[in-house]
Amino acid sequence: MDQLLAMRVFCAIVEAQGFSAAAERLDSTHSSVSRQLKRLEAELGVQLLNRTTRRFSLTAAGQRYHEACVDILARVDAASQAMANEHQRVAGTLRVSVPLAIGTLELDDWLPAFQQRYPDIRLDLSCSDEMVDLVAEGVDVALRISRPLGDSSLMAKPLAESSIVLVASPAYLARRGLPTTPQALGQHELIAFSGSRTAAEWSIETAQGTTVSVSVGGRLTTDAITAAYAAALSGVGIAAFTWNTVRPAMARGHLVHVLPGCTLGRRIYYALYPHTRHVAPKVRAFVDYMSEHYRAR
Repeated sequence: MDQLLAMRVFCAIVEAQGFSAAAERLDSTHSSVSRQLKRLEAELGVQLLNRTTRRFSLTAAGQRYHEACVDILARVDAASQAMANEHQRVAGTLRVSVPLAIGTLELDDWLPAFQQRYPDIRLDLSCSDEMVDLVAEGVDVALRISRPLGDSSLMAKPLAESSIVLVASPAYLARRGLPTTPQALGQHELIAFSGSRTAAEWSIETAQGTTVSVSVGGRLTTDAITAAYAAALSGVGIAAFTWNTVRPAMARGHLVHVLPGCTLGRRIYYALYPHTRHVAPKVRAFVDYMSEHYRAR
């Protein structure tokens, strides 16, 4: 027996002063309401109502039980309403896992506006290029930059595509000159990022549709994209990043686009989150905001 439903039926009978009126209030039938009461009394082992053909009255046990039901149902309804309000409210702690590029190099490009739009969300930001187990780590949503994903146990929403481009600082180019062809890169210091598949060799796609392979034989190899970025800014050499990562620095004149007609392919920015029937408003707000942010770039 559904105990809460039975409590509601009993309370409706008492408050409506009759079975027919209670049935109308509950959008039910007289016989159904009567059966619910009989089952409840059988379950409790007590008589709740004194019934005659024309009227009824509460027994002493019924009076006590009605008072308890009113209190219990009020608490249940209040808890349900609180949960409904919480589900609709864009607030609370949001645990987000992002790669270093998004969590450090791109941070000033997206975080201030997000916090201004959603002041009641507290971000718990984890920055790592390693894949994490979202459920085991308690992560609400993860952003990743990768080639197209295959089958996944997670929801994967593409946010944007970004070309991988070559950049260098104005000081480096003033010292070493600006290469005008992919082949000319062999005469330059190339910063190798060992965290990617292109550490030893760059496959450069030209505007003409051809691919040129260039050995990355510079004096610096690093497994941290932040180190590669800092090295490029300080004039160590030419490095490869997604357009989204270096766009702000290029806009400020801190980095220069090298071989603008060429790319090293494209990467997709994904938002990943566990499969669930109801996506929390704070998760949906973050994913939608990041999608809007990258579409505008």
